[in-house]
Amino acid sequence: MADKENRYEDNAKGQYYVDDQCIDCDLCRETAPDNFTRQEEGGYSFLYKQPESDDEKELCEEALEGCPVEAIGDDGKQ
Repeated sequence: MADKENRYEDNAKGQYYVDDQCIDCDLCRETAPDNFTRQEEGGYSFLYKQPESDDEKELCEEALEGCPVEAIGDDGKQ
């Protein structure tokens, strides 16, 4: 389960985030490319844009549920 205390600073402020458990598997970037991107130097993904539509939110939820190491979190705040 993702931990807010270990979230990457690169994440856009808001509901969703990626923490330091990310293994850079690319699942979130493939699932929700409008919201997740890769930090090249660090070799991890992060949320660069919070979802702005129901479709984007649905894809972020799909990425969260599919993350193999549960590195994507949802703090419930919008």
